[in-house]
Amino acid sequence: MDGHELREVLETIATSGRPFAEVARSHDLSVGVYVLAAGAIDHQGPHTEDEVYYVIRGRGRITVGEEARAVGTGSIVFVAADVPHRFHDIAEELVVLVAFGPAEYTHRVDHDRGHPHA
Repeated sequence: MDGHELREVLETIATSGRPFAEVARSHDLSVGVYVLAAGAIDHQGPHTEDEVYYVIRGRGRITVGEEARAVGTGSIVFVAADVPHRFHDIAEELVVLVAFGPAEYTHRVDHDRGHPHA
């Protein structure tokens, strides 16, 4: 079993200076936590894998392709592979669980170059 406590993951993110920490990985799935402060700019680009966001807490908006919607605690958003997306208008710190299927970078040719959530 590979278990994690959200509090510990958030401490890791805070001390690393990076907004993302991966907590689980297999060939078919990767899961992490992504944190964006109120007013932050989300610099991520499209991923080569499908992904699902689950907002643990916070408030803001997300644009996926040409469609924008509000997100808040309990929101679930699916983003298909290669579709541009980003969080914006972040009113309260967003803490988001992110799941990639298959695992993030599985289809990305230059996957050794670093994490796009950095």
